[in-house]
Amino acid sequence: MYLGIDLGTSGVKALLIDGSQKALASGHAALDVSRPHAGWSEQDPAQWIAAINEAIGALKRSNPVQLAAVKGIGLSGHMHGATLVDSEDNVLRPCILWNDTRSHAEAAELDSDPRFRKITGNIVFPGFTAPKLVWVARHEADIFKRVAKVLLPKDYLRLWLTGEHISEMSDSAGTSWLNVAERRWSQELLEATGLEESQMPALVEGTQQGGTLRKELAAGWGMGPNVVVAGGAGDNAASAVGMGTVKPGQAFVSIGTSGVLFAANGSYLPNAESAVHTFCHALPDVWHQMGVILSASDSLTWLGGITGKKPEELTAELGDKLKAPGRVTFLPYLSGERTPHNDAAIRGVFTGLAHQSGRTALTQAVLEGVAFAFRDSLEALRTAGTELHRVTAIGGGSRSRYWLKSIATALNLPVDVPADGDFGAAFGAARLGLISAQKADPATVLTPPKTAETIEPDAGLTEAYGDAYRRYSALYPAIKGGT
Repeated sequence: MYLGIDLGTSGVKALLIDGSQKALASGHAALDVSRPHAGWSEQDPAQWIAAINEAIGALKRSNPVQLAAVKGIGLSGHMHGATLVDSEDNVLRPCILWNDTRSHAEAAELDSDPRFRKITGNIVFPGFTAPKLVWVARHEADIFKRVAKVLLPKDYLRLWLTGEHISEMSDSAGTSWLNVAERRWSQELLEATGLEESQMPALVEGTQQGGTLRKELAAGWGMGPNVVVAGGAGDNAASAVGMGTVKPGQAFVSIGTSGVLFAANGSYLPNAESAVHTFCHALPDVWHQMGVILSASDSLTWLGGITGKKPEELTAELGDKLKAPGRVTFLPYLSGERTPHNDAAIRGVFTGLAHQSGRTALTQAVLEGVAFAFRDSLEALRTAGTELHRVTAIGGGSRSRYWLKSIATALNLPVDVPADGDFGAAFGAARLGLISAQKADPATVLTPPKTAETIEPDAGLTEAYGDAYRRYSALYPAIKGGT
């Protein structure tokens, strides 16, 4: 048996799978986010520990025999968080999370240093880890002086699980300290933020062993000795492992609260200027690129709140047949945008409104706006040298067939819909635990799910969607600075 632990922002999931990769049972526990000031977002790592104990406790009650047979554990977690510990591994302050924007000035300052984009292949975003440490140095100097290790959230869990200070490539690539091409810490960039490499965890690949479960935890959970803890992955890379998106040319589009267009690459292909994330994957010698939309299904949820309708009610009003884009255009920048603009200040707009623009026209415009935002990410990936021929759809928004048709036509790519199953980050983490414990060949383990159906682009609407995308693309420069 193998266990995947996914530390999400809103909760922890522990997923138990068997040797054939069949999901057997899962345990869950909720987490809260603290926002003591505007733009701040923090969590107490002690909550993570309590949540894991709760989630695994549920598995112990429901599946004690299977839990006792666990041989490998994989970890996944939200990226970019700054978890600071002293020389005795005591937490110095609450973890500063990925969606915390307090260090926007520090991020801009680091990004103006050309070494960061050159070495990491990425813009220094306010959510990344390095600017958070610069902020701590300036505003909490006493804490900064006591920092012995900087750990990403899932790697603080590893410390508790194993007693080891270890991270892996996919998560560490989101810190602005990793030489992403060479898969090692950059002493030059660490020094630029007042740190030393000794304050960083050791690095392994996601499929490699990253410690063994402490005996007292294994005994408490009813497990045997020598349970391997894999290197694991950041949440998006773990989801890709769960989907089997690990070979060049494979890609998925995630229509969640935020949106991701994720492509696996066999080489390092940075394109920082278009705000594409270029990170190491969870497998050796594999990288990945991501275009990131900050408000994907969140845009539809927002419209539902305004209209008093549930998102599924809004999409149902459109029917099943894809319509040509109307005159109403929506920019889904409700909380700024990452790819391709890297603009935290921009905000969403509707244009082309008329007296006859009813609720269905607004819903259609929202779905098209998010589809065109994915098209922006596709164009950014193409600029970096990545050409996609199809994508697999995941996330809550993928339940809308109309939205999938719109995205397929906007991208002009077939969209595969996977058969029912659990292919998320916890499943990907469990797969990494299996590979690490068994020293298995990743190629034989990380197969993609079966495709239930394929949504083809609507050839009759390709031209109309092309015209609407050009209209959409012209709006950002027209409103920039005026929102």
